[in-house]
Amino acid sequence: MTTPMTISLSVNGERVDAQVLPRLNLADFLREHLHLTGTHVGCEHGICGACTVRLDGEIVRACLTLAVQAHGANVETIEGLSDNGELADLQRAFRDRNALQCGYCTPGMLIAAQDLLKQHSEPSREQIREHLSGNYCRCTGYQAIIDAVEVTARLRRSRVA
Repeated sequence: MTTPMTISLSVNGERVDAQVLPRLNLADFLREHLHLTGTHVGCEHGICGACTVRLDGEIVRACLTLAVQAHGANVETIEGLSDNGELADLQRAFRDRNALQCGYCTPGMLIAAQDLLKQHSEPSREQIREHLSGNYCRCTGYQAIIDAVEVTARLRRSRVA
């Protein structure tokens, strides 16, 4: 029998203390223990990107990260990033460009797109494609998603200028 472990972490700015089994992945911890269901579980192999979250500022696949690996860390999910307004303009662009479709990939796609925009204020379409290549979408064909990211980058630059 496996013994539960105690973990302490920050999730969307709130301290969380929990008892978890050592083999529990972060995606299941977020969904089942904290009821943060915006982190979707798709392939469970780290390929589709539906489970993308931020761990200490870096995007990771929550299905490949054990909850115990997040002990002492800061985890940000789509709920936290949406609530604090960080993604508001990107979310609007996804809606306006019809880049949402079924919405299953959207949380991971938004987190990955925001990560790119933090790194590059003026990404090319090729850079956008490359950065989002680890996030699968079965509905949109990606054109609308690339358009939404490109428009958001342009709008953010015009606000700074």
